[in-house]
Amino acid sequence: MSSSPFASNGHAEIKIYARSTRGRFERLRWFMLWLTQVVFYALPWLSWNQRPAVLFDLGARRFYLFDLVLYPQDLIYLTLLLIISALGLFFVTALAGRIWCGFACPQSVYTKLFMWVELKTEGDRAARMRLDAATWSIQKIARKAAKQGAWIAISLWTGFTFVAYFTPLTSLAQGAMESSWSSWETFWVLFYALALYGNAGYLREQVCKHMCPYARFQSAMFDNDTLIIGYDKQRGDPRGSRPRAVSAASLGLGDCIDCTMCVQVCPTGIDIRDGLQSNCIGCAACIDACDDVMDKMGAPRGLVRYSTQNAMEHGWTLRQQRARLLRPRVLIYGSLLAVVGIWFVLGLSMRNPLTFDVIRDRGVLARTVGRGDVENVYRLQIMHTLEHSQRYTIRVSGPKGLRLSDGSPNVVMLESASERLVPLAVYLPAEQAASLTGQNIPIRFHILPEGAQDGASETTESSRFVIPN
Repeated sequence: MSSSPFASNGHAEIKIYARSTRGRFERLRWFMLWLTQVVFYALPWLSWNQRPAVLFDLGARRFYLFDLVLYPQDLIYLTLLLIISALGLFFVTALAGRIWCGFACPQSVYTKLFMWVELKTEGDRAARMRLDAATWSIQKIARKAAKQGAWIAISLWTGFTFVAYFTPLTSLAQGAMESSWSSWETFWVLFYALALYGNAGYLREQVCKHMCPYARFQSAMFDNDTLIIGYDKQRGDPRGSRPRAVSAASLGLGDCIDCTMCVQVCPTGIDIRDGLQSNCIGCAACIDACDDVMDKMGAPRGLVRYSTQNAMEHGWTLRQQRARLLRPRVLIYGSLLAVVGIWFVLGLSMRNPLTFDVIRDRGVLARTVGRGDVENVYRLQIMHTLEHSQRYTIRVSGPKGLRLSDGSPNVVMLESASERLVPLAVYLPAEQAASLTGQNIPIRFHILPEGAQDGASETTESSRFVIPN
């Protein structure tokens, strides 16, 4: 590792001054930054069915995702979504290394945004180094203040947007103007803003190198056919500077002119020429920098490129690399991802908009009324995800003569995406109860949308009917 200002001396972290670069991968990183941030910042503003399109209403225990309404009982879908995300990350990593880290990880995306602010306020690498080394002056204070002001504004707006996923944005904005935020809203806006300000503004590469668990276990998903960013030693070594008009071969040198541009643009300060390293986040800034140098030297691009270790060592063609694409680990990750993904989609598409639980009344399990008639008391916790009002018919089935007691509702109305607790008493006439004395009989509750004739629209739950001695 070089002992330059952008490297570590092995004992203490030295501030990295990453140089800006241009190229096709830089444009791709900016595209991903715009795509992810437009989605993140715009979703809370999007209205859907007269409510926010995406809202995690913790108070009402309902999660809204466009037309989808989820309750805590639907935790299985969140679990499946997390499994899909993990398998997707494993699949992409086995194919293309840490491409997620370089182009879509929130830490990388926001660090890129904060570094752009730093570039516009303090200048590029050399200018920032001079500014930091200079004594304090009006100009230095103004530049530093402009950077800090922009960082704080981005952080606060991001914290506000994050909380808007849990509190409707109109209510949150009104609360901000009236200084009426709850303590939790205030806490999370400031906490998220502070976390972003510290991680993207100051910690930066330290998060990727020391705090992110992905960097620690990624090697378990890599093999010699994983697509990584690598330096072609066979073509580049031995390194050495030379005039542009002189060919490398005539001097016994490789194509690398040892300009260290690949190191200067690296946000984590590594030298890609030292081989695969866990601190490489796959941002491809070194590729753009090296390609630019090769263009100026009149040499072919690709001295630093996306490739595999096997391809680098054996000089494989692109076709030979593709032949090793569908390896066992890739097929395993891909198959698991497909199975869980299909299960997730089918589960959501077949999900019943109505669910209910039957709760026995612990105070009154069973009682005898009238001339030996038996009555059991229940509570039905009914929930539906339809975003319009709906009337439901309730009935009960079991032994002959079993029915809802007089006074128990057999029709209930549920408002849009709501839940309701309905107390019910179930009645069994004395002549039927006499032959079942002391038994605990299975029964079923049935709830059907009013007017529906299709049995498939019916939702049922089992319970027990107790007949005392």
